[in-house]
Amino acid sequence: MKERLVLVGNGMAGVRTLEELLKLAPEEYEITVFGAEPWPNYNRIMLSPVLAGEKTIEEIILNDREWYENNGITLHTGDPVVEIDRVNRRVVAESGVEVPYDRLLLATGSRPFIIPVPGSDLPGVIGFRDIADVDAMLEAAKTGSKAVVIGGGLLGLEAANGLQRNGMDVTVVHLMDILMERQLDKVAADMLKKSLEEKGLKFLMETQTAAVLGEDRVTGLKFADGSEIEADLVVMAVGIRPNTELAQQAGLYCERGVVVNDTMQTYDPRIYAVGECVQHRGECYGLVAPLFEQAKVAANHLAKMGIARYEGSVTSTKLKVTGIDLFSAGEFNEEEGDETLVLQDPARNVYKKLVVRDNRIKGAVMYGDTMDGTWYFQLLREGTDISGFRSTILFGQHDLGDAGHGDETRVAALSDDAEICGCNGVTKGDIVNAIQTKGLFTLDDVRAHTKASASCGSCTGLVEAILSSTVGEGYEEKPSKKPVCGCTEHSHDDVIRAIAEHKLKDMRALFDFLEWKTPDGCATCRPALNYYLLARWPEEYQDDPQSRFINERAHGNIQKDGTYSVVPRMFGGLCTPSDLRAIAEVCEKYNVPEMKVTGGQRIDLFGVKKEDLPLMWKDLSAAGFVSGHAYGKAMRTVKTCAGKKWCRFGTQDSTGLGVKLEELTWGSWMPHKFKLAVSGCPRNCAEATIKDFGVVCVDSGYELHIGGNGGIKVRVTDLLCKVDTEEEVLEYCGAFTQMYREEAHYLERTAPWVERVGLACIKERILDNEEERKALYERFKIGQKVAQVDPWKARAEGEAAHEFVPLKISA
Repeated sequence: MKERLVLVGNGMAGVRTLEELLKLAPEEYEITVFGAEPWPNYNRIMLSPVLAGEKTIEEIILNDREWYENNGITLHTGDPVVEIDRVNRRVVAESGVEVPYDRLLLATGSRPFIIPVPGSDLPGVIGFRDIADVDAMLEAAKTGSKAVVIGGGLLGLEAANGLQRNGMDVTVVHLMDILMERQLDKVAADMLKKSLEEKGLKFLMETQTAAVLGEDRVTGLKFADGSEIEADLVVMAVGIRPNTELAQQAGLYCERGVVVNDTMQTYDPRIYAVGECVQHRGECYGLVAPLFEQAKVAANHLAKMGIARYEGSVTSTKLKVTGIDLFSAGEFNEEEGDETLVLQDPARNVYKKLVVRDNRIKGAVMYGDTMDGTWYFQLLREGTDISGFRSTILFGQHDLGDAGHGDETRVAALSDDAEICGCNGVTKGDIVNAIQTKGLFTLDDVRAHTKASASCGSCTGLVEAILSSTVGEGYEEKPSKKPVCGCTEHSHDDVIRAIAEHKLKDMRALFDFLEWKTPDGCATCRPALNYYLLARWPEEYQDDPQSRFINERAHGNIQKDGTYSVVPRMFGGLCTPSDLRAIAEVCEKYNVPEMKVTGGQRIDLFGVKKEDLPLMWKDLSAAGFVSGHAYGKAMRTVKTCAGKKWCRFGTQDSTGLGVKLEELTWGSWMPHKFKLAVSGCPRNCAEATIKDFGVVCVDSGYELHIGGNGGIKVRVTDLLCKVDTEEEVLEYCGAFTQMYREEAHYLERTAPWVERVGLACIKERILDNEEERKALYERFKIGQKVAQVDPWKARAEGEAAHEFVPLKISA
């Protein structure tokens, strides 16, 4: 039986949690969703364009009713939950519907704050929070002529703009002396106010509302100074308050919001909470980016992976208020000891200010031209020392002599990890990769595949610039069709397919069949072709050492001084006193200058002369060691933790399983280096979720993870599946490894390969097709019979002796 998950609140944060959960564990729960509104999940951020007539309600729906049906989710709309019975673990809706739960997710959001002044409950006084509010404003615009918006923040200005676009005479009343004081300094706020006044909006600044006038309906406002203003409609946009009433009635601990820990759990461990109703480490968030970060963490724990933590958010705000671009981040109001760098161009209506301390950006505010906001935010988050380019930083990241290519050049200069869409955590690299690998040409395509610019839309200009820059710079519709090298027109996939379909079993036959332009290939293609032939025909093909890199020919890692390092294999990181004694004796015998324990739980011996390698290997082989293959495009190591045998948190014998995995996979040649790990519990001490194949042990079995990378660009693994036995771990590992070996391009790590072919494709082949999985596993074991021959021992016995004879230089 599936466990039962109930989501209370059908908004953006709650449903994003379900989307993330369905990626990780689509079969884990029977899901029921209750929403107070009669609509399926929609983009609340886009209510302003609906009010302004730029979009329809249908266009801002994020997940239609068919999506819920397709994912087996029961949806109750227009039926809010009115009671949570924690003792019997059930929720009761307003209609009387009762649904039991094993896990409950609260995403009740927030409500607009209505100023408690006389008359605030009159008809015609509304907030600006949902579709019903938009409908009320549009209806009022048909009959009324005067509207007053209380609140000069983002929401208030968007409401004012929308009402004006619908023909109303609009006045904005604001308590402070500057607009959008949380996002702008005075200079930028004054520029914004001037622009909006030119569009026809009116402002009453530093004005406090004392009462709403009217008997049966609102007729105006009275202010603290005694003055009055007429109004047919009053919109209060002065802030939001977390919706905590339901949680409080259920006895959950609340302060300003529902208090949660770093795993998004409330004080009841069966109840999680995300979104605007939440208080985390004393903070409540109203921006969508932090809410989506919370959603990922909650989904991770609901999927029982147990490894994600939410530690708060560093936020930036990139806004488009009535067609005017604004950006702010950090502490943009300077304090004593701060410096300010300012660029102001009244003619172009552009303003930029950076607040700097000790040559590091503390805050930024921009008006009119916000393209470099992403770069400034990256510098701020990373604490980058700007002293080297301080004199030009306000002009942006791009080359000043770019002949007017402007936005495209600036975007091209951004690093791949620069965050473009803060709402969805999408980087430039994510967008470029999607464009190139999926053949995207339109903004809608990019939105569909990455979600960039699909929420608030403020990053649309950046996304369009990336699209233009990427497509305009030699973009190929099908990158996988790129030739292997200049010797041929054929792609890697063409070669792999030809070898399999036409049973090409040696290099010569391959060159002839594919009409290679260069008779014997080149240094680029020969290693790739040698690998493809070896992977497909392990028993028939004779490996060609001269088509391998020097490290693989010499079976050692060449170092910067021309010496080599030697890494004996230690299965699962285990060793004995006699192992250590043997290594010590070898190091003393051959004068090894340095020994180091590696991150892969082995001992690396540095500074070995090439001519000493065979003799050193002979001694290591005699002591029972085999090559660690630290030098090759091969299976490197299986990292393990102490596991159940020693660790009080361990759930399974991770060390023992790691040894079995290494015994299965050692010696296997791969398209690129390949690392494995087994963690004995979800604390993940062996870092299994950044490995090519990782296992996380849990009480009920083993989670299998694929496609991780801990290098320059860290990629966290995708969850492949969960299995019950060690035998299944070995089978799934072998099947996945063989699929990667047979189909990945040479020098392609599992991380980009998984992204290129898609997790769904891999699951279809390995999870859903038992026959194919077992066939892949059998082919892997056949290949291992050939591969698991220790090359060190063979060289110690004299094979390829010429490789280790030093050159004689005559006088």
